[in-house]
Parts: sequence; structure tokens; C-alpha cells
Amino acid sequence: MKTHWEFIAECLRHELADYGGLLHLFEAQQRALFDRNPDAVLGYASEIDRQAGALSDCRTRREEVVAAFAVANDRPATSTLRALLPLIENEARPLLEALINEVNALLHRVRRMSRHNHMLLSRAVEVHQETLSQLRPHAFMKTYSPAGRLSVAATRPPATLRAAG
Repeated sequence: MKTHWEFIAECLRHELADYGGLLHLFEAQQRALFDRNPDAVLGYASEIDRQAGALSDCRTRREEVVAAFAVANDRPATSTLRALLPLIENEARPLLEALINEVNALLHRVRRMSRHNHMLLSRAVEVHQETLSQLRPHAFMKTYSPAGRLSVAATRPPATLRAAG
């Protein structure tokens, strides 16, 4: 029979694998951005969404296991795993500490890569909009939202004559 810390370690390992998978997808999406491959970028976006959902489920499962461990040891269910480490056998603490540190490190890398990709995508859209507005200056209108964000919208198409009949 597994002990509480073994279940927690297993959950942390699964979470690490999911963060690693998400990081891999962000890196692949970035390569597709640099290769100017919009179809691949879009494909990676849907894969990233799926992986983020799986990661969220994994994290929820780990939080439930930690909460159950906390309650079993007369601690609040909202206790952090680090706060619960003194309740875990001495031999298991280094493993759990290493897993916690690695999860946190991957989480920061994923967030940084996500922000970077978002910035690259935003800039690509901005350049595309600027190019279109230079090709057809009267076809687009720039407006600002109350929050100060710039929005580019297509104006009404020019009137054309149509033959009836």
C-alpha cells in the first residue's frame, strides 16, 4: 500500500510531465512562428489548449491529494505542500522538495514562454494590420477603447455598381 507522500510524489511527477509537454508545445509554436507557418501556429494553439486542460486536471488532482493529507493530519485543507513537509518522513522530504522546486521552475518557464509567444503573435498581427492599412489606407480605421487599447476595424466597403437584370 502506498503512503500519502508516495501519492503526492506520483501526482507531482505527472504534473512535471504535463508542464514539460506544455513547454514543448510552446517551443514548437515559437519555431512555427519563426518559420512563418500560420497553419502550424494555429494547430499548436489547439494542442496547447488541450495540454493546458490536462495540466489543470492534473494540478487539481494533486491539490486534492495534498488537501486530503492535510486533513488527515489535522491541518487546514488549504495548507501548502511545503508547509506540510515536516509531517512527511525524513527520507521522503528531499524527493518532495526537489519535485516541488522542479514544478515551480517549469511553471515559471511555461509562463515566460507563453508571454513571449503571445508578444510574438501580437506583433505579427500588428505588422499584418499595418501592411494592409498601407495597401488600402481607407479600408481600415484605428480606434481606441476606453481602456486605451488600439483596435483596427475594417470600414465599410466602397460602393460598387451592380448590373441588375
